[in-house]
Amino acid sequence: MKKQHIQLNESERTQLEKLLKQRSLPVRKFKRVLAILELDRSGTFTAVAQTVAATLQSVSTWASKYRELSLTGLDDKAIPGRPVTITGAERAKITALASSDAPEGRSQWSLRLLAEKAVELELIEEVSHTQVNRILKKTNSSLT
Repeated sequence: MKKQHIQLNESERTQLEKLLKQRSLPVRKFKRVLAILELDRSGTFTAVAQTVAATLQSVSTWASKYRELSLTGLDDKAIPGRPVTITGAERAKITALASSDAPEGRSQWSLRLLAEKAVELELIEEVSHTQVNRILKKTNSSLT
């Protein structure tokens, strides 16, 4: 007899099946939810790992986290690092400024000059020339 790793009650099963039908569910979470449902259907870690194209260890971890934290255990961990401080609108304004005519007496914008002008025009509260460089690199600007 196979060991049943997860036993869901009817409301948990319904909730998980409802999640699978959402179009906006990220693929990683979809796989985790599917794995939990398969484990509930008496699936083994090995069989479920093959079904969802994951490792045996991953399936075991998902099951443990689900038992411990319920549905929140299937969410992705928060990504460490400094949060993004420059919004998309601010990036667009800086890109537009870089595309505009250079100031009088200059043939083109420099990164430092762009950073200073963006702050001066209150397009953004503060920005360094290196941040301006990263923003313009992503837009394939001719300055970078």
